[in-house]
Amino acid sequence: MEGVSYQRFPRIKIREMRDDYLKFELRDTDSSVANALRRVMIAEVPTVAVDLVEIEVNSSVLNDEFIAHRLGLIPLTSDRAMSMRFSRDCDACDGDGQCEYCSVEFHLRAKCIGDQTLDVTSKDLLSSDHTVTPIDFSDSPAADDASDNRGIIIVKLRKGQELKLRAIARKGIGKDHAKWSPAATVTFMYEPEILINEDLMETLTLEQKKAWVESSPTKVFDIDPNTQQVVIVDPEAYAYDDEVIKKAEAMGKPGLVEIYPKEDSFIFTVESTGAVKAYQLVLNAIEILKQKLDAVRLPEDTVDADDFGELGAHMRGG
Repeated sequence: MEGVSYQRFPRIKIREMRDDYLKFELRDTDSSVANALRRVMIAEVPTVAVDLVEIEVNSSVLNDEFIAHRLGLIPLTSDRAMSMRFSRDCDACDGDGQCEYCSVEFHLRAKCIGDQTLDVTSKDLLSSDHTVTPIDFSDSPAADDASDNRGIIIVKLRKGQELKLRAIARKGIGKDHAKWSPAATVTFMYEPEILINEDLMETLTLEQKKAWVESSPTKVFDIDPNTQQVVIVDPEAYAYDDEVIKKAEAMGKPGLVEIYPKEDSFIFTVESTGAVKAYQLVLNAIEILKQKLDAVRLPEDTVDADDFGELGAHMRGG
């Protein structure tokens, strides 16, 4: 129909926000956009991670490849990753790591000279760029003074053992390797709409109401101690397991409750690895998603009303 627009204007409402955690509502859109946003957050938001390791001395119990792999999995602060170049696209260097546009150089040198075991951690990595450093978890609310303050353990050295290396960190995305993924987990669920048939509920005894409420594996419903009425305490705890619906049918009360997923409302939970703050992870994902949509959008002057112009010729094999 000419003149009809199907454009939608998604809205986001923040529910809870910390540096490494974000919970928000995404409304007025459909599951395709919600899932696209989730996948971009996991696999296409760039970060910086160790990609090349040159080991000069290693007399530890771990072989070179093992240590290189552990270094790659250490999350690095990646606030400027969006403005960095991919090393494959950088024309200012030859990929040796001596480049301010696409890479950051790290050095590590540790030797155990005492009888106590020496823990070599991420805090022993010395960066050539103060904006790209290993994540410091000591400021986290969940940090344990006895463990988190020493950083992420890379290897343990005994007396006389030594580790000396040079590492190059580069920009990348989770689609290429999981070490570049900024997200520990990203999930979304449909917001449930729960409708209780009050008239039918009144026909149940208090014992039947309790049995029905307890049939839910999660605390979605409860009984008001004053009115003895069944109330909804946490609709988002519903896991779409249909247990309360099956219980109602087993009690001979079909239609006691109706539960529908809202097709245009989603609840997101985002946990960051620390490389990028959770809110910045969402903002970067939205920006990347916009760029991807712009790349596939057809200019108006290439679309003809009769044969779709160049696109129509391609579809016809021309």
